[in-house]
Amino acid sequence: MASANGGIIGKDNIPVDNGQAENISTFNASGTLTTGSQTTSLEYLVIAGGAGAGSGVSGGGGAGGYRTASGFSVSASTSYSITVGAGGAGSAAGNSSAMDGSNSVFSSITSTGGGGGSGFQGAGRDGGSGGGVGGRSGHDNGEGGGDGTSGQGNAGGDRGGGGASQLGGGGGGGGASAAGGDSRDDYSPGNFKDGGHGGAGTASSITGSSVTRAGGGGGGADAADTTGGTGGSGGGGNGGGTAGEDAAGTANTGGGGGGCRSSDAEGSAGGSGVVIIKEPAIVDLQNTSGVWTMQAVYTARVGDNWTS
Repeated sequence: MASANGGIIGKDNIPVDNGQAENISTFNASGTLTTGSQTTSLEYLVIAGGAGAGSGVSGGGGAGGYRTASGFSVSASTSYSITVGAGGAGSAAGNSSAMDGSNSVFSSITSTGGGGGSGFQGAGRDGGSGGGVGGRSGHDNGEGGGDGTSGQGNAGGDRGGGGASQLGGGGGGGGASAAGGDSRDDYSPGNFKDGGHGGAGTASSITGSSVTRAGGGGGGADAADTTGGTGGSGGGGNGGGTAGEDAAGTANTGGGGGGCRSSDAEGSAGGSGVVIIKEPAIVDLQNTSGVWTMQAVYTARVGDNWTS
């Protein structure tokens, strides 16, 4: 007799789901991922460690490199080593550049650690996102920030103005979606003593809710009554100024560390990275009699799970 759901003559059959549920694995430290028995492609988010900031009037640390994609091919029931990059240390006194962040790795995907923010009078380092220029640098206006890596991040902030080696705050570290800001003259026009803002990070909904990560650190301010740069959205630390001390990048975001003002001994550290893997739900429909209801066929087709 005809089935109630629309016209297949014969026995009604109920598909059996022998597939696997969606699985999200978050690695806040290095470890091993073993894929599911039916996983042949997945989505990933790989963020490297953010960089620290230099000492003296320093540039903000660059965010860790940010890489994400879906449909990445893997082998089922296979173990993959995961490396989560550490954040770079802030530099001790001595006007030196800070440590770069460390790389994060999943399979063939490597995200590059953030570039260190420069110490006093130096240049920002290249990285996943570049570090900001140091205060009172000898660079010309519009120069001195480190470069970001294509497809992973953006450049660090440059000297905003005032001329080489004149008063000037540090540039902001680059972020995943925006370059670090140049030193600013908000407090005292023409002097550019305020630190540049950190570059903004990028939002991802891989875990089911939107989270922004990989923001650059704010640059440190030069002299009294000045303001440090604000850390970029996504874990970037604030730069130091009269109103407050510099802050470290947030752990497991890849955020860059905030640069320090002239009276501080050292810049802040960058935040560690993170690796997130999302394995899709897989429905494996089986029907031993070979007879399918219209509803079962429709459901499988819509869900792109038709395997018979």
